[in-house]
Amino acid sequence: MNIGEVAKRSGLPPKTIRYYEDIELIRPMRHDNGYRVFRETDLHKLAFLGRARTLGFSIEDCRILLSLYEDETRESAQVKALAQDHLTAINDKISQLRAMRETLQELVQSCHGDDRPDCPILSDLSGETADPV
Repeated sequence: MNIGEVAKRSGLPPKTIRYYEDIELIRPMRHDNGYRVFRETDLHKLAFLGRARTLGFSIEDCRILLSLYEDETRESAQVKALAQDHLTAINDKISQLRAMRETLQELVQSCHGDDRPDCPILSDLSGETADPV
């Protein structure tokens, strides 16, 4: 398969596929003229990487997951630990996003949004505190 066909079948853009080759996540064969030749195993790896990236795994995590996938002597505990660490990071990010949403929601509700210059949103962003009335 050429890069266009493997891109279509994997759902990944050719630029991403070239990047994965540059960082040695995949290693397609090359014709004498330098053109890439992708095998079914390359397509499978690309689909694997696409799914892992969709789940938010970093490139380095993908490298580890791919290596574990290819290692028939792996222990599933290694895979689970990596996935658990990623899940913990996602949950932390969700908590941070919820806190951001609550703060911003309070600021938006406290702003009159009229023709007056005072704005609790700008005051909060600048670190100023509102004067007590």
